[in-house]
Amino acid sequence: MTNLSFAIECLDCGHQTSFSPLQSGCPNCGSVWRKAVYEYEAIGKALPNLIARRPYNIWRYRELLPVRNPNPDLCLNEGGTPLLRALNLGMILSHPNLYLKDERQGPTASFKDRQAAVTITALKEAGIAEAVIASTGNVAIAYSAYAARAGIKLWAFLTSLVPAAKMREVALYGTQVIKVTGSYDQAKEVAAEFARQRGLYLDAGAKSITSVESMKTIAFEIAEQFTAQRGNSLQSLEGLSTLPWKTPDWYIQSVSGGMGPLGVYKGFEELYRMGIIERIPKIAVIQVEGCAPMVHAWRQGLEDATPVRSPHTLIATLATGDPGRTYTLLRKQILQTGGTFEMVSDQEAFRAMHFLAKMEGLSIEPAAGVAVAGLIKLVRAGQIAPDESVVINVSGHTMPIERNILGEGWSKDVILPSEQMEESTEEGLLAALSKVAIDRFPRIAIVDDNPDVRRLIRRILQSQGDYELFEAANGVEAIELIRFRRPNLVILDLMMPEMDGFAVMEALKASPDTAEIPIIVITAKELSPGEKERLRGHIQTLMQKGDFMSEDLLDEVRAFLK
Repeated sequence: MTNLSFAIECLDCGHQTSFSPLQSGCPNCGSVWRKAVYEYEAIGKALPNLIARRPYNIWRYRELLPVRNPNPDLCLNEGGTPLLRALNLGMILSHPNLYLKDERQGPTASFKDRQAAVTITALKEAGIAEAVIASTGNVAIAYSAYAARAGIKLWAFLTSLVPAAKMREVALYGTQVIKVTGSYDQAKEVAAEFARQRGLYLDAGAKSITSVESMKTIAFEIAEQFTAQRGNSLQSLEGLSTLPWKTPDWYIQSVSGGMGPLGVYKGFEELYRMGIIERIPKIAVIQVEGCAPMVHAWRQGLEDATPVRSPHTLIATLATGDPGRTYTLLRKQILQTGGTFEMVSDQEAFRAMHFLAKMEGLSIEPAAGVAVAGLIKLVRAGQIAPDESVVINVSGHTMPIERNILGEGWSKDVILPSEQMEESTEEGLLAALSKVAIDRFPRIAIVDDNPDVRRLIRRILQSQGDYELFEAANGVEAIELIRFRRPNLVILDLMMPEMDGFAVMEALKASPDTAEIPIIVITAKELSPGEKERLRGHIQTLMQKGDFMSEDLLDEVRAFLK
């Protein structure tokens, strides 16, 4: 279907005009800050029924995108990424309604595929054959793929901090790579001047109509998927013509310049305006501590952010020091929804990457690790309530794995014997494997009647430690197991049927063979003063379920196994 029902409106003077990618500002007042507006009443009535008959990609929402005639030949099946329940993350945080919008599933493995798809389609429609972008990696890769498909010459200005593997992928698509030895903000300045001198189209991030509009599709998909999941229907998204659709309480995303959540908010706002949803989620914008101008401005109550001239972070994709007016616009939206700005350290982000890979099976990029670490921080601070639902944007895949994320000792060597050695192949294999044999490792007993909790603790311990693990599902079984196996440490739940953790603890302390085994108690129960006194002197640590993350538990375990 042809889309003729949109116009471009200036945010400063309200003047409306038709859309042209080459028109970078308002013809009336010169402002570069504009937005696309649509015939919301008519579209709202038709949209739920229209999309039910369309493929599950971003073009199912074509009436709300700034492209008059979507070109199916350019499509790489962008959008339509899954919404996954984060069961283990939710369990450990005692927040059962956590969801991950898995943008790693895009054609080039990041949410920037949406931006590239809409922008390149609009450029092709306008007959533009050459374009310029500045990027920290993902944008350049996505734009390069779509530009190659559309036959558009692309110039990509990349900061020298971008990993070499990403630069090579950009070049593989035929893009001309310009490596700028400087910050991302400086790379943007150089790219803008290059485009100005040559009269070329420049993608200007949050100031580009197509960039912001493309991000709306994340909101549209979340509303569809969240409605289907909350309705216990994971089949096709047909049947969503019944309104209103459901939305989560929170949407969380890490940012560099802030264009992503700016577009996502606009998407939810448009759904609300059309009567398709009843509320707009609270938005949480997460930055990295070494480059967090928005967070600092937010905490000081400022309407404008002071630029960070020298970012200090290993996460180059988030090193935009000057968000400009994007922060002002985001601040207004966040004040309206009751959301927040927050920041986390590089190390917190890297720990979140480890956790999500080992607990949920998702290998995510550092920027997505920042978003997950931000969620953890907000939950711990009580800003996100236990009963609130949350969607986190998992913005991309961590390919290739960067060395500083894994650190040292992430693998073990098995050196096989050469053919010249006298020992048999079998003997050589046994000798090599003996170096990783589990009987050399500390023994830990996990006692909990909930199999999901036992599994979770097992995964936490396995994630970064070498331990021989035993499990018991009740108190009687635990005492028998501990007396037979003599573990170096017991991780004990208190609330179990028949024989609870208190009785297990007392039985162990009563026997000389088990009295000295350290005990870490993990419980969801709010203990009374009497119960706390009952534990005093008999256990090493008390931890609340939902109040610890994997590193906390590992720190305690390591302390008692030294």
